[in-house]
Amino acid sequence: MPKMKKLTALTVMATGLSSFAFAPTTAQAEDAFMEALTGGKVSFSARARYEAVDDGNPLTKDADAYTLRTTLGYKTGAFHGFSGFVEFEDVSHLGSDKFNAAGTNGEPGYAIVADPEGTEVNQAYLAYNAFDTTFKFGRQIITYREAPFHRYIGTVGWRQNWQTFDAFSIVNKSLPNTTLSYAYLDEVHTIFGEDKTDPAALINDGDTAMDSHLFNIQYTGLPIGALEGYAYLLDYEDSADDSAFSRATYGLRLAGAQPVNEAFKVVYTAEYATQDDYADGEMDQQDYYLLELGGKYKGWLLKLSHEVQEGDGTYSFRTPLGTNHAFQGWADKFLATPVQGLEDTYVTLVGDVFGAKLVAQYHNFETDEDSLDAGDEFDIMLQKTFKQHYTLGVKYADYNADDEFGGTDTEKFWLWGEVKF
Repeated sequence: MPKMKKLTALTVMATGLSSFAFAPTTAQAEDAFMEALTGGKVSFSARARYEAVDDGNPLTKDADAYTLRTTLGYKTGAFHGFSGFVEFEDVSHLGSDKFNAAGTNGEPGYAIVADPEGTEVNQAYLAYNAFDTTFKFGRQIITYREAPFHRYIGTVGWRQNWQTFDAFSIVNKSLPNTTLSYAYLDEVHTIFGEDKTDPAALINDGDTAMDSHLFNIQYTGLPIGALEGYAYLLDYEDSADDSAFSRATYGLRLAGAQPVNEAFKVVYTAEYATQDDYADGEMDQQDYYLLELGGKYKGWLLKLSHEVQEGDGTYSFRTPLGTNHAFQGWADKFLATPVQGLEDTYVTLVGDVFGAKLVAQYHNFETDEDSLDAGDEFDIMLQKTFKQHYTLGVKYADYNADDEFGGTDTEKFWLWGEVKF
């Protein structure tokens, strides 16, 4: 497939308007076009958040970050199967910057809170829907699992500036109980914003150039659960050395639940993936395993999970485009898998407390290579949504390091409110 030209919001919207123009020019058609163009839906969201970080580093000060994320979007109606969507995103710092916004705000002496200021086009795409298939061309969100559990491809939606992609994507649902998805990625718009340039991380003005292909198939017709297969072929471009980044991941996942009686249900997940070099990448094969077993009882979920990302001391299994905050603890100590790999054995409790959602986890970490004790972590969150549009939440993470692997004790605390229409 020839490599796409860089996509911008302007080219996407121009393409959409030119596509609409091919329709018949009768008065009736013009009325239908204008109705689709002006009769769409406006979307708006705002999330104000306080984040406190004590990363245990004697060389940095504790961070206190007050930030606000706002989005404003517009989705047109459909016209001969075509529609368009554009969304703007703004992240603002409220008050003084007593935190390090990933090196973008001139405050290196504080702990990191990776929420840089900036305004940008978050999404801008043209869509076409026909024959049980949706095509999208432009800047867009791409995910294959429910938020926030985007293990491989996601929005990094916990951060204020979301990750999106300049891409061409296809989703087909013409086969019974089956969803077939493909996406070509041309560029990643990272969470770090336009002020971030880091050649070592292949980031230029907040973006990472790619020539990557994503394949995903999901089948829900089995009595034992949902089956998912995937191949994610990541090829990083425009760098003198992308050998540590480009990689191919192939995997299979089964997740299901079986009722024991009217009140109790057994839940389980089994997943395996393998990762190796791709394009100009260099790595030795590393594997991934996930096993989960638990139960649901009257709205409460309790499960035990064991997740392994292999590592050999030089290379490790990694998920660079995933929403990694949702995995290996909310203190974000293992956003990138150590070269020794990581084994995470954890217990999750989810339930309802006076109408609010409670999530609590306990993690025990050790490395895959040499089985070094990598610490433990306790996480807890309470979140309540009012009248569908308003959400309040509080969240806490406490990571305790171990001398055998190294690192520092870290505590993080969040308090936020959100409105969404």
